[in-house]
Amino acid sequence: MVPIDKMSILVTVVFSYLVFGEKLTARSGTGLVLIAAGTLAMLL
Repeated sequence: MVPIDKMSILVTVVFSYLVFGEKLTARSGTGLVLIAAGTLAMLL
């Protein structure tokens, strides 16, 4: 499994927030943080 592949979700959400003005709820923000933390944990 390639952990960096999971970061594409983070990039997609940030892009949609910045470019399209999508709203980021607390629930989805928490999910993004957990995905990023899990990805970084797999790299170690």
